[in-house]
Formats: sequence, structure tokens, C-alpha cells
Amino acid sequence: MLSKPHETALPTTRWKLPPIPPVLQDDFTEELGIHPVLSRILIGRSIETVEQARRFISPSLGELHNPFLLKDIRNAAERLVRAVKNKEKIVIYGDYDVDGITSVAVLFHFLTGFYDQVDYYIPDRIDEGYSLNCPAIERIAGGGAGLIITVDCGTSDRDEISFARELGIDTIVLDHHELTGPLPSAVAVVNPNREDCRFPFKQLAGVGVVFNFVIALRGLLREQGFWAGKKYPNLKEYLDLVALGTIGDIAPLLDENRIFAKIGLDLINKGKRTGVQALREVSGLSSAPLDSLSASFFIIPRINAAGRMSRAGEAVELLLTEDAQAAASLARKMDEYNRRRQALEKNILEEIRLRLENSLSLDRTHAIVFASPEWHPGIIGIVASKLVDQYYRPTVLISLKDGIGKGSCRSIAEFDLHQALNRCHSLLLAHGGHRYAAGISIREEQVDEFRRQLEAIVRADLSLAEMIRQTTIDARCNLSEINTDLISQFELLAPFGSMNQEPVLYAQGVRVSSFSIVGRNHLKMRIHGDGVFRESIWFSMGHFREAIRGLDVDVVFTPRMNNWAGTNGIQLKMRDMALPPSP
Repeated sequence: MLSKPHETALPTTRWKLPPIPPVLQDDFTEELGIHPVLSRILIGRSIETVEQARRFISPSLGELHNPFLLKDIRNAAERLVRAVKNKEKIVIYGDYDVDGITSVAVLFHFLTGFYDQVDYYIPDRIDEGYSLNCPAIERIAGGGAGLIITVDCGTSDRDEISFARELGIDTIVLDHHELTGPLPSAVAVVNPNREDCRFPFKQLAGVGVVFNFVIALRGLLREQGFWAGKKYPNLKEYLDLVALGTIGDIAPLLDENRIFAKIGLDLINKGKRTGVQALREVSGLSSAPLDSLSASFFIIPRINAAGRMSRAGEAVELLLTEDAQAAASLARKMDEYNRRRQALEKNILEEIRLRLENSLSLDRTHAIVFASPEWHPGIIGIVASKLVDQYYRPTVLISLKDGIGKGSCRSIAEFDLHQALNRCHSLLLAHGGHRYAAGISIREEQVDEFRRQLEAIVRADLSLAEMIRQTTIDARCNLSEINTDLISQFELLAPFGSMNQEPVLYAQGVRVSSFSIVGRNHLKMRIHGDGVFRESIWFSMGHFREAIRGLDVDVVFTPRMNNWAGTNGIQLKMRDMALPPSP
């Protein structure tokens, strides 16, 4: 029987609290005019100087890195310019997720602004799978293309790019996935993860690489006098799409990604892109300001649903159209695809949970691997992510068809999934991805051995004691420091996402003065400490009510303003609690 993790033990996670130098905290507070707790949060996020803090809370396009630091980007831009001069047909080849879709949309829109021999191709997730494939290249060659530009894919496609060369087609790769083995024989491979790449920020999403390429291409064309007498493109207008692709790919919202997300979300809230506005309307968000969290829960899943349930090209069409009626129709399609996706996801998740309860013991299991011919390959990645959230184990789900499995892999913070798949390469037909997420192709008869090997690798690298989720705490505080001024200043830290989560604070020795169970086992509490009372809620943790009755506890939480039933007050969203040590 698979037990739920941490049913009775407090704390439920491992806590990590950074040291905060008091002098640096005072400097931040005085120089930036911010709340002392906000100063502690910035320092806890490895921001070491006042100037770094100032740039973090006020990101600007002027802080973008020189795109020509990306290895091969000048070669890529020069080859594209040559294609334009020679009137070659250019095909943009992208991935079918939101990062690939926005990458295609940005590059296609920019190029078609001055050149009409441009098309795009996104493979079918089920029939073709991820990245380049030879039949698609043959069709592209038959259409007369002389240049393929891969976006959000291509780094590992050595055989396919060689095949394109045999057919007389050059390839430019614009990608961000980790490299395995030698580079393909492309004209240019623009990827910040190349060992010989001097670009200082390595964690761009695919659309971030594309945006840097567009900056470089625009600059090269300017050097050659191309824009004389023409409208010089304003690239800022693409940052709404760059933001969606970056957030959707769960790229760290730091450095350039933070700039893209911050400015891009501001553009979205101005409602200027017809397709994105249509998505907001079908999501019920036409008037509410969109932030990174609502984008992740409402807009991005609908874009992704096109590639999961139908054609990703429909999502590209939606993002490119300026026709409000066409946008509304396409957005309704995305909404319907997403509803179907949710229903399939629920069924698969329930089936796997039953299989887990009947076949595994969490006390002896380091990795979760299941396969089935009944699962939709476009859904299993989402389900794998939810299983990782619940059971905190590296998870691989495989959709089987005609003896071949296509798998989606998700990992935990402590385990490098990409390296593990490299160690299992002899069992795999193909694999690619990065530390936290990857895809594989495998023969059905190899699945059981793959399960055994992955279990052994995780077991050798991690003990079960280490496979407990870690809570990173930003700063220690007193309850009396939690006020509306502090919570309003949290907006300076937004947008929130990967590697820049909502603030997490820590207070010691508070007492639960009253509690009740609300909703689906949510623990609603009134806590007291430092001379003040604060309302709080701990979602899905009602089973801890007796364990904390009448005791002083240490708490980890995120403060927020709670608007409910006509009231507006401070509420602490509880992350974890710890009981005092036994006497």
C-alpha cells in the first residue's frame, strides 16, 4: 500500500534558511527605501549589492546582454541575410509546446515583416514526435526550401540535419536544451549551453534564444543599410510572446528571463495582441490584471492544449492574427482542447494513483515508472509533474503504441534527470531534455529493464531521507512585521516563478489560538505571537489539527491580502510547521 508522504510528521519538508548580514540589510532598507523584511528577502536570494537589488526590482531592456556573445549567432544571422538576398524559401521548424509555439510566432512575424518567402512547420506530437524528422525534411525539401531554422529544438538532431544537407538544405539551430554528444553539422548552432558560448546567462528558454537572434539579425541588417527608408522594427512588441514562452517553459525568472517576463506581462495587460486578449476572454480574465501565476494556470495551458490535442499550428495562427473574430474562434477551440485535456489528465492520474497504491511502497521506491497503451502522449507530461508534486520521486510515464513507447520524464530538485538518462542510453531509442524534464523513446520490451536501471541509479545517488521536499526560506521575521505595507512591496519582486517564488518567511514560537477545518481538509488558524494575532490557512493539512493544539510552533508561510466575503485582511498562507523539541 502506497502511503501518502508526511501524514503524521512535522515538519513535512526540510527547511533551508540563508544567513542575512545585518549591515547589508540596513544598507538596502536605507538606500532603496524598502521594508526591512523585503531587504532580507533580496539578500536571501543572493543579491549582494544595492545596485544589484535596484536592477532586480526595476528590470529594464537596457540590461539585456549583447546577443553577439552567443556562439554562432553572427553566422546564423549572416546565413539568413544571404537567404533573403538569394530569395531562398525559409522554413521555421518548431516544437509543439508553448515555448516552441511562441518561438515560431516571434520569428515568423519578424521575418514576414520584410520577406515573403517564409513558412513554418510544427510536427504532430503523436505521429511525428519531438524535433526534426526525415519525412518532414523531405516534405520541406519538396516545397523548395533552402534553409531550415529550428527553434526550441535541433541541438541533438545530428542525423536529421545531415540528411537535410544531403538534400541541399542548410540548417540554423536556435535552441536551449542541454547538449549530449557532438554538435550537429548545421550552419550555426546557437545555444547558450554550448561549452564554448560566452553568453553570461545560460538559462534562456527557447523563445529567449530566438529573441536574442532577432536582436542580432536586426542589428546586422542595420549595419548593411537594409532599414534605410523603411520602418525600423520595435522589438519590444514581441515581449508578450517571449514572456509567455519563458514562463510556460518554467525557465528561471532571473536575469534576462525576468526582464522578458516583467515587461511582457505589462504588454499583455495593455491588451494590444488580439490573440492573447481572446485567450484572456475565454479564460474569464479579460478585465483582471494578468500575472505570471494566472498566465501559468489559464493562458499557457490553453496554448499548450493545441499541440496536445490537435495542431500546434492553430495556436501559432491565434498568436499571429489581428482579426478579432478569427481570434475569438481560435481561442474557443483552445478552450475546448483544454477541457478535453483536463478530462484525460484526471482519468490517467486516477488510474496511476490506484496502480501506485496496489503495487508500490513509498518506503522502498526511489523512482516511479509506468507505461500503458491507453495513455494520450500529449497528457502524460502534465500527469508526471503532478505525481512528482505529490510523491516527490523522479517520475517517467510512457505511452505505448505499436511496440514503441514515448515517455515524459519529470524530476525533483536533488536529482539530475538528464544525466540519469545518459546512463540509460543503451536502453533508449532517443532522449533529450534537461535536469528537471525530458522526453524519451523506448522499445516496449525494454521498459521493465529501464525501470530497474533508473531505480538503481536514483537509489545510488539519493537516500530516501534526502527525498523530502525542501522549503527555501527567504527571511526570518516577527509577526508584528507582517503588515499591508510589506505585502504591497512584494510586487517589486514579481513576476514570480521558477527560482523566484513568492516570498517565504519564518517566525518562531507562535501559538495556534484557535482553528477550524474548512473546505477539503484545509486548516484555518488564528495564530498569536509578538503581541499580534494573524489569520492563516494551511491547505489540505487538517489532519494536523490535534498535533498542534495548545503548542507553540515555528511556522513557514507566505503573507498575502485575502479578499473574501466582503472582507480584506492579512492572511498567512502556511507552508509548513515545526513542533518544539521534546523536553
